[in-house]
Amino acid sequence: MRKKLLSMLLCVLLAASMLAGCGKKESPVSGNVNPADTAKTADTKTADTKTADTKTSEDNTKTGEEKYPKFITVDVFDGLANYQGIQSGWFAKIVKDKFNMELNMIAPNVAGGGETLFQTRSASGDLGDLIIYGADGGRLQNMVTAGLVLNLTDLVSDKENLKKYQSGIDSLNELVKEDGVYGIPSSVSQQPATNPSEGLDPTFGPYLRWDAYKAVGYPQMKTMEDLLPVLKAMQDAVPESDTGKKTYGISLFKDWDGNMMCLAKQPTCFYGYDELGFVLSKVDGSDDQSIIDSDSMYTRVLKLYYDANQMGLVDPESTTQNYDTLYTKYQDGQILYSPWPWLGQAAYNTPDNKAAGKGFMIASIDDMKDLSYGCRPDGDRQCIAIGSKAEDPERLADFIEWLYSPEGIMMSAAQTSSSCGPEGLTWELMDGKPVLTDFGWKAFYEGGNTIVPDEWGGGSWKDGVSALNFPAVIPSDINPETGYPYNYTLWDSVLEKNTTPLILTGRQKWVQKLH
Repeated sequence: MRKKLLSMLLCVLLAASMLAGCGKKESPVSGNVNPADTAKTADTKTADTKTADTKTSEDNTKTGEEKYPKFITVDVFDGLANYQGIQSGWFAKIVKDKFNMELNMIAPNVAGGGETLFQTRSASGDLGDLIIYGADGGRLQNMVTAGLVLNLTDLVSDKENLKKYQSGIDSLNELVKEDGVYGIPSSVSQQPATNPSEGLDPTFGPYLRWDAYKAVGYPQMKTMEDLLPVLKAMQDAVPESDTGKKTYGISLFKDWDGNMMCLAKQPTCFYGYDELGFVLSKVDGSDDQSIIDSDSMYTRVLKLYYDANQMGLVDPESTTQNYDTLYTKYQDGQILYSPWPWLGQAAYNTPDNKAAGKGFMIASIDDMKDLSYGCRPDGDRQCIAIGSKAEDPERLADFIEWLYSPEGIMMSAAQTSSSCGPEGLTWELMDGKPVLTDFGWKAFYEGGNTIVPDEWGGGSWKDGVSALNFPAVIPSDINPETGYPYNYTLWDSVLEKNTTPLILTGRQKWVQKLH
């Protein structure tokens, strides 16, 4: 019985094999192919390809809900942000209209500073959907090793804007031993490295309230320490702010503290130093200092602040306030010194103040050798990445690509940037040249409290700027759509109008220092 059953099974298998062989078409290699069938197959494939190309083309023109039907909230872990919560205002409306999503900012600076929040969220296995953070010091490698970020190679392979900065992307990802693209660098540029990265004013410098400095006779400062008696004299000459509050020479905040106290590092930049981990390195390669050395530049600045506090120059709220609180004090003219132009000038150099000779301009110190990064084709080590738990990586890759587009660069009018904002709101083309609108002049030169029209998102201009605080491309780069820099302060139309006595006197003294 077993032998008969086995024989029957073998017969069934043999028959099935023969039937399968009879039904199989010859392969093209055999030469037994009907040309008509081949033509039909080719036509079908061509039609399919055309359909796919058409669909791709249509997808590239779609935006918002049409392209991304599902609305999502994107958690952004952002080491550069000074705001925590849902992005609001005009930038939020643009992001919603283009990508049907909102940005929920998670900001270590606001949540206490330092690495604590980074370590806590890393331990949970989910930093965020989008991650903006420093890549150096092994941090990008650690994020890759821990599986916190995605390999973006396939997601960005067709991104035309990002391809312009491929050398920067390659350079950044050399920090990671694994092959792939895990982060995109910030502040990239298509200009030569020998070009200055700034606009009209250096990024670092002793910016003083010029009316108070004038009131004490523009005293000479030979060294950084000479800044203190000058500030004391300015404080005595202008003892009250515009609203009657006590003025202070110096005011500090801790939001941006990391390896070192941020505002103790800034004055070292007046002498060409910048931070590398816990080291201050002179950018010409001539010196490296441990910040805890007794004779380091960092220790020198700490002593400067100690002496300033003994003289009554330091704002007593410096240990508790955040950046936003500090900014309002500059708007009121309560603080007399600013380490950056985009703090003192942005807050206080309004048209009315400038017309009255009031505002911040850079002063000179005789032994100062001010730091300028120059344009960096490879960008810096702050980068943007996509988290490994992100709900829609393709959409986030599209968003990153947009940030590096001319439109995205213009929209990134962050707190520390001079990008020009949305065409039609802050600026327009006249006779082929970009000019600020009336709204733009008020938004950029009246402290940022100008109310945005409802159709652009409402709220104040300042509250609607990109909370990402992420400069994808430096603003001095040329916008290919206008032929002018993204930085509106470099436009001919703005330069021609910014000719108040404050501006002319301040820049004249700075030029004298340079020569």
